Amino acid sequence: MAFPTIHQFLTNLLHLPKTRALQLSISLLFFLNFLYLLTYFHHHSTSPPPPTSLLHLTTLSPPPHPRRNPSTSSKPWPILPSYLPWTPPANSSSSCESFFGNAFSRTSLILPRTSSASWFGCHYNAGLRSSVCEGGRVLMDPDKIRMSVGGERIDEVVGRSDEEELPVFLPGSFRVRRPIEVATPIRPVSEAFLDEFVPHGQVSRHTMRELFANMELVGRRDFNCNEWIEEPTLLVTRFEYANVFHTYTDWYSSYVSSRVTGLPARPNVVFLDGHARTQLEETWEALFSSIRFAKNFTGPVCFRHAVFVPLGYETAWFKGLSEPVHCQGASAQDLWANPDDSKTARLSEFGEMVKSAFDLPVERLRTLKPSSEYNVLFVRREDYLAHPRHGGKVESRLSNEQEIFDSLKTWASNHTDCQVNLINGLFAHMSMREQIRAIEDANVIIGAHGAGLTHVVSASPKTVILEIISSQFQRPHFQLISKWKGLDYHAINLPASSADPEEVIDRLKKIMKSIGC
Repeated sequence: MAFPTIHQFLTNLLHLPKTRALQLSISLLFFLNFLYLLTYFHHHSTSPPPPTSLLHLTTLSPPPHPRRNPSTSSKPWPILPSYLPWTPPANSSSSCESFFGNAFSRTSLILPRTSSASWFGCHYNAGLRSSVCEGGRVLMDPDKIRMSVGGERIDEVVGRSDEEELPVFLPGSFRVRRPIEVATPIRPVSEAFLDEFVPHGQVSRHTMRELFANMELVGRRDFNCNEWIEEPTLLVTRFEYANVFHTYTDWYSSYVSSRVTGLPARPNVVFLDGHARTQLEETWEALFSSIRFAKNFTGPVCFRHAVFVPLGYETAWFKGLSEPVHCQGASAQDLWANPDDSKTARLSEFGEMVKSAFDLPVERLRTLKPSSEYNVLFVRREDYLAHPRHGGKVESRLSNEQEIFDSLKTWASNHTDCQVNLINGLFAHMSMREQIRAIEDANVIIGAHGAGLTHVVSASPKTVILEIISSQFQRPHFQLISKWKGLDYHAINLPASSADPEEVIDRLKKIMKSIGC
C-alpha cells in the first residue's frame, strides 16, 4: 500500500504553491534516499542472498593482501529534481527508458557469489544491445595491458598515435578467482556469451569485449594483489576522448552504469586507456569521486566492486545518429504522474547531475532576472590543441562567424523592445563550470554545428536553441539532444559555409518575440 500513498502525495504536489511543493519534494527525496541507502547497506552487511540478481551485492572480506588503498571519501549522489527510480518498466525493450539506460534488466550471473571467491555477471539491455557488467574481487594487472601510460600533458606527447593510446588486453590482464585451486587458468566467458551479451554491433573495435575474452579464472595461488580498492570503481575505455560530444556519451554511460548497479555513492573511475590529459578531465573529477589511469598502478590491483562501463558508442546519444530513437523530453513530475513509453526525463536528470557536480543550482527560477532582460549566448568555435595528433586548429563550421557575431551585437545594442544581452561564448578559454553556467543562464543559445552545443543538456527547460548548419555538417546531433531534453529547437541550413547576417537576425527576432520580447 506504500506506493499508492507516495504516488498520490506527488500528484497532490502539482496543486500546491511552488514554495511549499518544493519544500515537501526535498523532504521526500531525502527520505527516499535514506531508505535506498539503508537497503543497500543492509544487503552489504548480511549473508549473501541467492544469486539471482547483481543489483545488491554483499561486501565480503578480502583474502590477506599487502596493502589497501587509503579510505577515500566517496562523494554522495546529489538530490536531482528530475531523478526517477532506476526500475525498468514492464515494456522495457522498446521504451524511451530502455534507450536511455533504464532497462539493463536481463541478468546473467557467470560466477555466483561465495564467501571465498570472485563473482561476475552482466546486465543486458535489449533496446541498446549492450551490457553493463560487474564483479567483485576482480584483479587487474596493468603490466598485461599494452598501451601508453596516459595522463601526460598533450605537449609532452605530441605526435603519439591513437593506436598507442588504446588498450590491448593480454590473457590474464583481468582475473577472477575460483574457490578451489586450478592447474591452469580457465576462460570464464565463452564466445557464445559474448555474442549474446557483448555483441560487436557497429563498433569497429569493441575493447570491452576484448577485455572479457582475455579474462582468466584462476585459483588462489595465481590471485595476488599488491593493492585493494575498497570503494566501487568504474572501468572506462574512451575513444574520442578530446571531443565534447563523445565525452558526454562516456559521462552518460558511466552515470547510467552507476545507477543500474545501485551504487550508494559516486564511484571512482579508472581509465583503461593511455590518452593524454585534456581539460575534460575536470568534469570527470567533478562528476565522480576520483579518476586514475590504469597504468598509474604498480603491479596487480584488486577491486572489491568493479563495474565495466559500456562504450559511449553504445548509448542512445550515439546510436540515435544512425537509427530511430523516437523519444520526446518531458518533466519527471509529469512522467511520475502519467508514465509514457515515448517520453523521457533522463537527459534532464543527467543535465542536473552535471550542474550539481560543479555546485551550480539545479532548480533556478527564470524570474531571477527582470522579464524584460534576456541572455542570448553565442557559442563560438576557437583554435586549441585538442590531442597529440591535433594541429591546434579547429575545423571551420561557419566561415563568417565573426561577422555574424558582430551583426548580432549591433542588433542587440539597438533593440528597444527588451534588453538583450549577447554573450560571447568563447568556450575554449572558459572552465567547464563557466561554460555550464553560461548555458544555464541563457534564454537563447545560438551556435554553428559543433561539439560545444552538447552542453544544451544542462540548459533550463524554456531555453530555445538556434543551430546554424553548413552544408558539410548536416547532422542531427543537437536537434536530437534538444528533442530528448524537451527544448524548442530551430535550425538555419546553409547552402555552403557562410550565413547571411540578416537571416540570422530575422530568425532571432522571431524567437525573441515567441518568448515575450
